[in-house]
Order: sequence, then structure tokens, then C-alpha cells
Amino acid sequence: MSDLIAASIIRDVLDFPKPGIIFKDITPVLEHPAAFQQVIDLLAEDARQKGAEAIVGIESRGFIFGVPIALALGVPFVMARKLGKLPYDRISEEYALEYGTNTVEMHVDAVKPGQKAYIVDDLLATGGTAKASINLVKRLQGEVCGLGFMIELAFLDGRRALPDVPITALLKF
Repeated sequence: MSDLIAASIIRDVLDFPKPGIIFKDITPVLEHPAAFQQVIDLLAEDARQKGAEAIVGIESRGFIFGVPIALALGVPFVMARKLGKLPYDRISEEYALEYGTNTVEMHVDAVKPGQKAYIVDDLLATGGTAKASINLVKRLQGEVCGLGFMIELAFLDGRRALPDVPITALLKF
């Protein structure tokens, strides 16, 4: 989207977190109220059109985007958290990383059977965390109605890991 303010203010940070990586820093978007509002509005409208009844935010930057989207729609916000961060009864889903694995969890009552959940994160890379979050929603008998991201790193082909879910990415690199 060429008229997206975020497109002109996301900065590249070379060699972070390790040499050879070009990190897409979203901090300038969060510090620019109009840019941040525009991203929230667009993703909230996408979630609304897809019939979202809950917003699932993936830790941690998915929380930043997911909470205002949930508030805009008047629907619950659900956390998909890293292993060991949730206090109540939970289910877990492990996923592969470049070197090793990681795990996300949800409370057992976070998504209701039949509830349409829209999953949000700042960035789609390989799709592993999003796929694990989809699996959690499905295990709770919810339905994933869509995925929303501010950025997609298309060269990492994360969509391939998420073939059956509508994906919206506002910016592609």
C-alpha cells in the first residue's frame, strides 16, 4: 500500500540480531500516532470483514496491534504467549525455529467452541508462530477467520506454512 504512512518510516537495521540480518524496525510506526492508527484501522477493518469474534495476539508485538484492534471491534483479546507465561490451565503448541524449537500457549478457556478468531502479529516471516497459534485455536474448537500482519517478509515464504487461512499483510518486503 503506497499510501500507508508506515511504508515510509519503518527502518532497516543492519546486522541485527546477528550478522547478515536486515531487521525491520517497527518502532517508528508505534511512535507516530497517525501511522499506528492507520495500521490499526486497516487491520481492524479486515478482521471486521472476516467476521472476527475474538482477536488473538501473538507475543509480544502481536499484543501491541491486537489489543487496539479488539477494542475497536468490541471483541475479546486473547493472548498467545511464550511457554510458561500464562498463570491458568493452558494448552501448548511447539513449532520449529531455524535452530531448535519454541512453544506458544493459550488458556484453555481463551477461545470458545465455534468462535471466529483473527490472529494478529507485527510480521509474517516463516509462518511457524502463526501456524502454532492457528493450531491452538483449532484445538480449542475455534475457527480461524484470518491472519493480519503489518509486514510480510515474502522472501521467507511464510504463506506456504499457512495454506488454508486468509492472510492480510499491509506491507511486503
